[in-house]
Amino acid sequence: MPADIEVPLYVDLDGSVIRTDTLWESFASALRRNPLRAIVALRALASGRAALKRRLAEIGAPDIDSLPRHEALIDWLREQRAQGRRIVLATAADRSLARSVASSVALFDEVIASDGCRNLKGRHKLEAIRHDAGGAPFDYCGNGPEDVAIFAAARRAIVVGAGPRVLRQARRQADVAAVFDPKPTLPQRLHAWLGALRPHQWLKNLLVLVPLITAFRLDEPTVVGDALLAFASFSLAASSGYLLNDLLDLAADRHHPRKRERAFAAGRLSVRSGFVGAALLLVASLAIAVAVGERLLATVMAYLAMTAIYSGLAKRIALFDVAMLAGLYTVRVLAGGAATGVEVSFWLLAFSVFLFFSLALLKRCGELVAQLERDEQTGKGRGYGTSDLAVLQTLGIATSCAALVVLALYVREPEVTQRYASPQILWLMLFGFLIWLGRLWLDTARGRMHDDPLVYAMQEPGSRWLLAGLLVLFGIAATVRLPT
Repeated sequence: MPADIEVPLYVDLDGSVIRTDTLWESFASALRRNPLRAIVALRALASGRAALKRRLAEIGAPDIDSLPRHEALIDWLREQRAQGRRIVLATAADRSLARSVASSVALFDEVIASDGCRNLKGRHKLEAIRHDAGGAPFDYCGNGPEDVAIFAAARRAIVVGAGPRVLRQARRQADVAAVFDPKPTLPQRLHAWLGALRPHQWLKNLLVLVPLITAFRLDEPTVVGDALLAFASFSLAASSGYLLNDLLDLAADRHHPRKRERAFAAGRLSVRSGFVGAALLLVASLAIAVAVGERLLATVMAYLAMTAIYSGLAKRIALFDVAMLAGLYTVRVLAGGAATGVEVSFWLLAFSVFLFFSLALLKRCGELVAQLERDEQTGKGRGYGTSDLAVLQTLGIATSCAALVVLALYVREPEVTQRYASPQILWLMLFGFLIWLGRLWLDTARGRMHDDPLVYAMQEPGSRWLLAGLLVLFGIAATVRLPT
């Protein structure tokens, strides 16, 4: 049997050298850069999968250097290369992307890949490998079920990133020389999905209960049930949006110190499964909205449209992104009214707009403070630089004050004395809101702010106590008649 160094080694790309799939990476990148062209490009599938890969690579080639890799395999390949072994990248990915990866990794002597006409997968790849090897023995490194036949034809198999089923088949049909980075177990994948769906962010959807609470109708089971269904619909829609946002923001996330660990950016979940998951969550959300009523359905549709606009375009345009974030918060309040039939008052709407605009600016200021700490001048995929921080802080504090002015004007309204048992308590709430917002801005300036201010407000102990106190004050103002 020839020595290893004399036998050429053919290495798969998608799922092997990298932890992701270049076709789906290209689709996500194209969708972010030009959504219309990306959708139209799907027509190329009529000419074959290779044609689709070529078209998407032309529109949205991913950031090759940031793609997550199987580093253990690459280290082993470097050792093989150092011994003088010939290593060939043999992949079904489009040739342009395969060559870019080969150039980035700097390990391969040759590249065999799809050319826009022929999809080099399965038996087609095996034929190409045999032709390149000239009928001589070869070793093969792969990961998927379509690679099992190539494992069987190879002298030895190197399995990387494969699931138990593929590994069992490979061991039955081939001489498996090495195994790298087995596919994550089911509990590990479930944990990754839990992180990607962000159930902790569902706390923001409690905003759908605000109209019900301010209208003092918590004692009506039917109305409360509709509000809870609206909460469920928005939670599923929000998770769908988070998945889509992560998929469209892969390149930027991979350059971020924290976001690079997100499941899709790190390659712990496939981009393909992300698109499928987003679609299923969307269908479930709309089904619940339909069950509640047309008004809630229209509001959920508006929320989804705003989410798509934000993910695809607005998040890269200064201040327009802040307005969209504020709108995404406010539409939850409107959804609560739509689901329960409770009219959202002018005062509640005005307060919500200013408050949520301020919280959205908090989010951006927190990111800029973090960039300053990392000594970065601009953030990838964002429309801001660190020089904008002072302006955004001033604007954010001003809108916080505007929200408090709206609340103060509301407290002076004649209808307040009729609706609340002790309306004077609302002045204490105003003072409490002032402290709460002031603390949020102070924590932001100190670099403590979470990626989402509302989530931070729920997690930070001092903020939690202040919010709990505000709720107690509201309950007293609404139900307890104090002596004047």
